[in-house]
Amino acid sequence: MPIKDSILAAALAAVLPFLSVAHADSTAEPEPAAAVAEVDEDGQWSSPEAFVASLEFKTGRVVLGDDLATLNLPDSLVFLDSDNAQRLLVDGWGNPPDDVPPLGMILPAGISPLADESWGVTVEYEDSGYVSDEDAADIDYGDMLEDMQSDMRESNAWREENGYETVQLVGWAAEPRYDAEGKKLHWAKELKFGDSDINTLNYNIRVLGRKGVLVLNFVANMDQLAEIEANVPAVLAATEFNPGQRYAEFNPDLDTVAAYGLGALVAGKLAAKTGLVAMLLVLLKKFWFIPVVLFGWLGKRLGLRKKDPAPSVEESAPAAPAAAERKPEEPPQTPAQTVMDLNKPDDADKR
Repeated sequence: MPIKDSILAAALAAVLPFLSVAHADSTAEPEPAAAVAEVDEDGQWSSPEAFVASLEFKTGRVVLGDDLATLNLPDSLVFLDSDNAQRLLVDGWGNPPDDVPPLGMILPAGISPLADESWGVTVEYEDSGYVSDEDAADIDYGDMLEDMQSDMRESNAWREENGYETVQLVGWAAEPRYDAEGKKLHWAKELKFGDSDINTLNYNIRVLGRKGVLVLNFVANMDQLAEIEANVPAVLAATEFNPGQRYAEFNPDLDTVAAYGLGALVAGKLAAKTGLVAMLLVLLKKFWFIPVVLFGWLGKRLGLRKKDPAPSVEESAPAAPAAAERKPEEPPQTPAQTVMDLNKPDDADKR
């Protein structure tokens, strides 16, 4: 039996008593069609369709931020603004809320964001300064991959000691490619979490601007790589900085220069002491309606989630040492916990 079918069977078996009662009530007294768009006393949507219907999708030309950049979307793509994107990430896909929501999300048109075949692209802006691309031709991405894999192996020792799931950087799912004319960089990593049979896709796009970088991260499964790569050209072509924010308009007398280059954008967020790499976890969108407790249990057992909820203190925080054994050192950085943490250069990496 395919693993997704096994997961669905296990989930349905666990919640069948609750679903049976709800089904009995609904068949006894059918609600009018308009009622499906309402939420119950606990703020839960009455159906997946009602939740999707509540999202406000935009098409065509979309301006990001305060006239920062523009998306000129083809008919094959739609957009959710910041508020609606946050709702999808948190309420629809089960991610913990982030302090700074994305500027929005790009999604495929005509596909429910809760469907198995759906995917999304979070859009953010990192006000990091002008990133020089002078090192573009000098980067050896083969050597970089080996260094990143070495860092990951070192970090896994710390992760195991502190009760976290290990992560393997399998390799490039798509080797980094830089468009020197369009000032756009994109690449993809293949990651393996713990003993999971299904690997995770971490596909990234960076668009360089005068004062910072547009950060686009695909939220998708590894088996969607071919579809994602087919859509990357459309996403790249649709994304442009507006006049006044463009890379070519950089003024060295007025603008700040970032203390890192293209290589750091690809290497991502590496913790200085532990070598931890920010990551994308895969969640099962189809189980968004299952109670949170059961969903968390499934995620931990099966390793298939778009995003793990932040671990509780009881479940994942390492035990505090006795007072006599405490060392006056800075505690290690824990793994990234939200989609928005992906591949953001850490302050330590910029120095």
